[in-house]
Amino acid sequence: MHPESYIRPPLIHGRKDYLQITEDICRPVEAKPSRSWWVAFSISAAAMLWGFFAIGWTIWFGIGTWGLNRTVGWGWDITNFVWWIGIGHAGTLISAILLLFRQKWRTGVNRAAEAMTIFAVICAALFPVFHMGRVWMAFFNLPYPNTRGPLWPNFNSPLMWDVFAISTYFSVSVMFWYTGLIPDLATIRDRAQKRWAKIFYGILSFGWVGSAKHWQRHEALSLVLAGISTPLVLSVHTIVSFDFSTSVIPGWHTTIFPPYFVAGAIFSGFAMVLTLMLITRKVLKLEEYITIDHIESMNKIIVLTGSIVGLAYLTELFIAWYSQNPYEQYAFANRALGPYWWSYWSMMMCNVISPQLFWVRRLRRNVWFTFFMSIVINVGMWFERFVIIVTSIHRDYVPSNWSMYKPTWVEISFFIGSLGLFFTAFLVFAKLMPVIAMAEIKHILKTSGEEHKRNQLEKLRQQHAVAVTANH
Repeated sequence: MHPESYIRPPLIHGRKDYLQITEDICRPVEAKPSRSWWVAFSISAAAMLWGFFAIGWTIWFGIGTWGLNRTVGWGWDITNFVWWIGIGHAGTLISAILLLFRQKWRTGVNRAAEAMTIFAVICAALFPVFHMGRVWMAFFNLPYPNTRGPLWPNFNSPLMWDVFAISTYFSVSVMFWYTGLIPDLATIRDRAQKRWAKIFYGILSFGWVGSAKHWQRHEALSLVLAGISTPLVLSVHTIVSFDFSTSVIPGWHTTIFPPYFVAGAIFSGFAMVLTLMLITRKVLKLEEYITIDHIESMNKIIVLTGSIVGLAYLTELFIAWYSQNPYEQYAFANRALGPYWWSYWSMMMCNVISPQLFWVRRLRRNVWFTFFMSIVINVGMWFERFVIIVTSIHRDYVPSNWSMYKPTWVEISFFIGSLGLFFTAFLVFAKLMPVIAMAEIKHILKTSGEEHKRNQLEKLRQQHAVAVTANH
């Protein structure tokens, strides 16, 4: 076998040393915002403000301004809630599970994925809160000691489960993200030229000096948080799936929902990470740190989770047929052939068929194709949530109750506002903090850098030449 086959491709390109890594990753933070950054920020901030206006409109006039009716009680609100929670899953997976499995390729993308998780969970939390209608009563969901007597959170309510799931997921994700940031914030603090920057990053870095004791505690805490976060990957979207699967509505009452929702969440989350990272690596000139091999590794996970999601779709259809329950069979026939057929087949095309193109190595390593596919997958996953929610309830047992649902401008504006909030938060994060974990990149430089790979390859060639000479 040729000795090159033993060498994995480098994760850090170019002849980098520790100083060069610091310079490259700190440059976007220390430089003034570019014109393209201001344009993107202005567009996303405008979308966010328009969404806030729609939220205010909803509070003032009530959720009667939405397109909901007596049959379809859940529409765009819960569709978008589940979609955003799913997007937030990739950060925890990349950070926690891949850290525990010692996957070095995670270091190029984990920081942005963790930040994306936090912003996505914030966007997700908006929808069930304002779906309650009387939002000023939201604190009734919090189980704190009070004097309201028998009026207490209803633990049979899916809304209650979502409060616990989101709050737990959000708090652990913030701790994990911020713990990894501390060494890098200290680096920016030490390099800062302006007094306000020294004070700002000095407060955020918690007095980090990089001593052996600091690094020991940092690594121990990271492993503990990774161990806590790993079950959350499974638990959070499982609890969200219980919102549906514990009901008796045909199309929802199924035991496959928990693993199916978790796989779909990782699927859509990785697609959103790719969307953001491909833009980031181009705009911030970080191609040597977010390499084609990082992109290929993520595309492999997309193929895996996309195949699991496709299997889940087919399993649902098989169980509906095998159960011989006419209501279950009608629910799935209505999805595929009913008035919302376009959403069902859009879902199948985007989530099941298109990701299979990533079996071709050339497409897996193509940046433009990957970017296009990442958007297609997220569109398909939105349609999945829409199909599960609306097509299962818009036709009831009584035909006189059947109704069609379409969103109003208020719901559409609310969703646009959540997108604006997400991208505004990510742009601010990318300007104020390093989007790549400097400390972790430096940690793998001596084993996965291009210079190290070149030296290792040279040694293997020499050994191979000696072996050939000896044989002759």
